[in-house]
Amino acid sequence: MNKVGIIGGGVTGLCAAYYLHKEGLDVTVIDEGDLTSGCSYLNAGMIVPSHVVPLAAPGVVSKGLKWMFKPDSPFAFHFSAHKELIRWLWLFNRSAKEKNVQQAVPYLRDISWLSKSLYRQFSREGGFDFGYAERGLMMLYQTAEAEKEEKITADIANKAGVKATILSAGEVQKLEPELKVDVRGGIYFPGDAHLDPGKFMYDMKLHLKNERVHFILGNKVTGLKVNNNKKVLLKTLQGNEEYDEAVIACGAASGMLLKTLPFSLPIQGGKGYSLTLKEVPKNIHIPSLLIEGKVAVTPMGNNLRVSGTMEIGNNSGRINERRLLGILHTLFQFYPELKEAKIDAKQAVSGLRPCSPDGLPYIGRLKKFPGIVIAAGHGMMGMSLGPATGKLVSEIISGKERSMNINAFDPGRFA
Repeated sequence: MNKVGIIGGGVTGLCAAYYLHKEGLDVTVIDEGDLTSGCSYLNAGMIVPSHVVPLAAPGVVSKGLKWMFKPDSPFAFHFSAHKELIRWLWLFNRSAKEKNVQQAVPYLRDISWLSKSLYRQFSREGGFDFGYAERGLMMLYQTAEAEKEEKITADIANKAGVKATILSAGEVQKLEPELKVDVRGGIYFPGDAHLDPGKFMYDMKLHLKNERVHFILGNKVTGLKVNNNKKVLLKTLQGNEEYDEAVIACGAASGMLLKTLPFSLPIQGGKGYSLTLKEVPKNIHIPSLLIEGKVAVTPMGNNLRVSGTMEIGNNSGRINERRLLGILHTLFQFYPELKEAKIDAKQAVSGLRPCSPDGLPYIGRLKKFPGIVIAAGHGMMGMSLGPATGKLVSEIISGKERSMNINAFDPGRFA
């Protein structure tokens, strides 16, 4: 029985473990934490086939440059002389072209559809109860400029077969009868879904432990080496581990780890903030993206998850109060009645989304090191694409037919 070591216990790593174990492989998940926190637990919980346009798109660079001088802006580049960051920014600028968007759309659509279908399967499986709901997603806007941009996005989605409907302010309000929504209009994507990410992660961990998947927690992998026998040696703080194959699924840290092979994987952490409003008196019904402030809001039972910002090049875990206030300001602009909710800003947390320069994930084998499979770089869609990525990883390692074409996700595309 082949031994597979998975570095990283986030949603991608655990989903890979799930599907690899189903293939009869001997699976071990290694993580430096205790699998109780991180981006996979604190994200917006949105499952978004609507997101067919990658982060690297026309206009993003100019907006980032404009916003970087505003301390409460939703998007910023933090420039430094670090050569990995400089290369990433250069590749991002090169990728932010219309041609890139056109090529990316079918891949993002297909992997999102695959992932949603797998989440639906999990929701019907015994032992999984994570608040999965298919109510769609609204992209809400207050200005004519944002309306114009979102209508373009809706047109791209509809042409790709992802249904998008333009809503007036009155139509938005009808979909949210519990509280006032202050908008010019919105785009409704009925095919999107949402869940409670913390509950999903808890259920998945429990399932894997019951299935006797191995876990090595509180131990950091510091280096990689492929031995002469082609087995993969993982150097850790507690000694070495040897596997027939290794899956690199440690998010924004994947690039630094792969340098020890050596292999260069352009990846940067995109810092984001998350805050959960507890026991909201009047909650929203449909998850929404508040376009002008780039804020995501998701109902999770009686709670409301609010998240936002994208800071490239800032890996500090410190909470920037101005940016957090910017998120809350946007929330109250769109939903004025939520000012009455109990808000404990001290409960805000931050995390690093692993971002590739072209907005597509890295999923595949390394040609030079075939015993190593990469599953990283999902950006803001890590939770959304977790099951699909895990299944694709299992198909790569077990040699089965792929569920979809993954050529665009080649980890060596920037080599």
